[in-house]
Amino acid sequence: APQNPYDGPGELAAALDDFDERMVMDPLAYNEVRTRPSLEERLESIISGAALMADSSCTRDERRERIVAECNAVRQALQDLLSEYMSNMSVKETSEGLERAIDHMCRKTRDLRRQLRKAVVDHVSDSFLETSVPLLVLIEAARAGNEKEVEEYALVFTEHANKLVEVANLACSMSNNDDGVKMVRYAAAQIDALCPQVINAARILAARPRSKVAQENMDVFKDAWENQVRVLTEAVDDITTIDDFLAVSENHILEDVNKCVLALQEGDGDVLDRTAGAIRGRSARVANVVTAEMDNYEPGMYTMRVLEAIKVLRDQVMPNFAQRVEVAVDALSSNPPKDVDENEFIDASRLVYDGVREIRRAVLMNRTDDELDPEDIEFDEHYTVETRSKSSAHTGEHGVDEYPDISGITTAREAMRKMTEEDKQKIAQQVEFFRSEKLKFDREVAKWDDTGNDIIVLAKHMCMIMMEMTDFTRGRGPLKTTMDVINAAKKISEAGTKLDKLTRQIADQCPESSTKKDLLAYLQRIALYCHQLNITSKVKADVQNISGELIVSGLDSATSLIQAAKNLMNAVVLTVKSSYVASTKYPRQGQVASPIVVWKMKAPEKKPLVRPEKPEEVRAKVRKGSQKKVQNPIKALSEFQSPTESV
Repeated sequence: APQNPYDGPGELAAALDDFDERMVMDPLAYNEVRTRPSLEERLESIISGAALMADSSCTRDERRERIVAECNAVRQALQDLLSEYMSNMSVKETSEGLERAIDHMCRKTRDLRRQLRKAVVDHVSDSFLETSVPLLVLIEAARAGNEKEVEEYALVFTEHANKLVEVANLACSMSNNDDGVKMVRYAAAQIDALCPQVINAARILAARPRSKVAQENMDVFKDAWENQVRVLTEAVDDITTIDDFLAVSENHILEDVNKCVLALQEGDGDVLDRTAGAIRGRSARVANVVTAEMDNYEPGMYTMRVLEAIKVLRDQVMPNFAQRVEVAVDALSSNPPKDVDENEFIDASRLVYDGVREIRRAVLMNRTDDELDPEDIEFDEHYTVETRSKSSAHTGEHGVDEYPDISGITTAREAMRKMTEEDKQKIAQQVEFFRSEKLKFDREVAKWDDTGNDIIVLAKHMCMIMMEMTDFTRGRGPLKTTMDVINAAKKISEAGTKLDKLTRQIADQCPESSTKKDLLAYLQRIALYCHQLNITSKVKADVQNISGELIVSGLDSATSLIQAAKNLMNAVVLTVKSSYVASTKYPRQGQVASPIVVWKMKAPEKKPLVRPEKPEEVRAKVRKGSQKKVQNPIKALSEFQSPTESV
């Protein structure tokens, strides 16, 4: 049977997958005569596809250079791998050298994929911007009865439609999502078929501009086109990752912001207006795409932060930018041209870029290191306007050089990055212990709705700052200087004091019991570990320049900081558990008007209203329990799974 033209994954993505599978083999199965030419031929085919993408008009120069560099790196990695296979042909066990060569090859093909995906998103970001403009100018000319202009704009409209189809197919080529690719191909075919029909409707209207039937016909095709473009846009968004889209959009907005400022300096009102329109379009698209992405998540702290960042961009930043652009364009187009406050305009433009960057930062908050693009690992380097979270107090003194006698390092975070690989591995090991503790924390705290429960709110707040502190020990995150870390530790202490005060009120209402004793003991632990954090945060990494080589010694302070954070998190988890039991499982002492905190389980995800019954369930007998079993409340609580875990 002939294959459906819409079926199957993207050609380039499939070729890369196939290559990745074929390059890993038993050394004994390697054959120099057959294997080498086969793998080289497959790689050259992939590189030809990559070269076509690199040479495309929408691919930026910088991206083109990176694709070329990655293609060369992949070629070299393959030759190194084949040499290792040659050396291991008679060996049963895979040698370390061969394993390293395979890992290196996988890493290089992954890097090439990433550059190709970003090249695709370059095209998507440019082509799916202001998609309605070519149609609107065509209709405008048709309504005016200007047949000559209709023919001119028909060419522009056709070019626009072809570009949408071309970019959609390009997006398909780098996607493994079979169903998503099928949807994009089908939507692109619909656009292809609809384009000449829209142009014919415009020609009819241009010939009979006063005909009500021709006007209604044009409206029908206009709605059909806009609807189909929306379907194609959503389908393309589904097969491109939001991380790539945001990274590329951020770069494009920075390019446009620079163009805007240049146009203002050169007094070119038209270019300024046109580029500002592109910035507004790109920003609106970022907001729409990210808002749609948040619908895939359960509402919570993460989605709240992302949506807050979008709200700031939409409601505050963009209106201010639009106003500045209007003032600047009016001033430049007046005769004679008036002066424009360049600094105010630059500030408004910078805020747009910072707003988009803030959205991207908020989106990347829930990614693990493995999921993050290696190019984003340095992302934290450029914290602007507002930091990753509002939890910790940052000094704003990032202009201060903490190591004035050492060139190449200005902040404690940079010093952490310069530590030896051995020290970094030891820190990574400690961070793993911290993360396992954080999993327990998430499991415990995710059960509770934080509405009306300040204990849960404070616990989450403390956890967020502790995560930032552990990020700092790896040379990442929003905390840059030793002063930032000290202030973060102070914030944790303040939150710990509030938690202590609140929990002691619960303990006061609880009768004498083992739970009350445990609760008070856990509070003492929190005070102790907060104190430890305050001490360890003040120890600055020591940096020495020995014979031109930077030697950083900060392992002990870093591991102490992580261990104190881990111990504190454990104490907070135990406090939350005991607070729940003390609040709900004992009669309250004294005159209590209302509970101090409300312990309410978080609502589970939405499920179908009617669950289809299995036949055996319908006939199942209902039996009474033989006896009532008393269960320890702490044990019952630990067996409860949060809605997110049970999925």
